[in-house]
Parts: sequence; structure tokens; C-alpha cells
Amino acid sequence: QVQLVESGGGLVQAGDSLRLSCAASGRTFSSYSMAWFRQAPGKEREFVAAISWSGRATLDADSVKGRFTITRDNAKNTVYLQMNSLHPEDTAVYYCAADRDYGMGISYDHWGQGTPVTVSS
Repeated sequence: QVQLVESGGGLVQAGDSLRLSCAASGRTFSSYSMAWFRQAPGKEREFVAAISWSGRATLDADSVKGRFTITRDNAKNTVYLQMNSLHPEDTAVYYCAADRDYGMGISYDHWGQGTPVTVSS
């Protein structure tokens, strides 16, 4: 079992940067692949990025390629999402997720409570 707590969300202006963090409990963090999802008001939740347990492999949604970077620090049980050149369309609640499998279309087993990001124009 792993518990996830996101932080780092807030209100920023278009073009700004923001870094989200997701702290995981438990001693098995390094055996989980991690991902970020987001859900904008009135829209379905969508995949943003994923990282393998080792950190050697990553996946990014087309909408964030070149702007967002997912990384992890297994010594700190934390995964990060660095978001640069933010657009108003990036406004959403961002969720951290964990699973033993790795990929974009898998069903992640563990979820955090989310952290809101608002990008003003």
C-alpha cells in the first residue's frame, strides 16, 4: 500500500513555471511507477506524464511535451512535475498516481487527493 500527497499547486500567470511534488509513504516507493494526471472543470481526467520505477523511462502527453518534465527521487520517496510555459488551458486539479505497472493507458491503483493549478491569462 502507498499513500500519496501532492503539493505545490497555486495561482500563476500564463508563461510562468510551477513545480508540483508528490510525497509517497511506505518503503516500496521505488518499486512503483508514478504518473501525473489532471482534470479540468467540466472535463474528464487526462494523463499528463509517467515515469518508470527507475526513472529511466518517461512518457508525456502531446499537450505538455517540451513544457512539462516528470522526475523522481527515490531516496526522498517523491515524484515531481516541473511545469514551464504554463497556458490557461493547463488549469486543472493535478493528481499523482502510483502503480506496479508502467504506461499511459493502464489503470493506476493508488491516487493522491490532488492539488489545484490555476493559470490566468
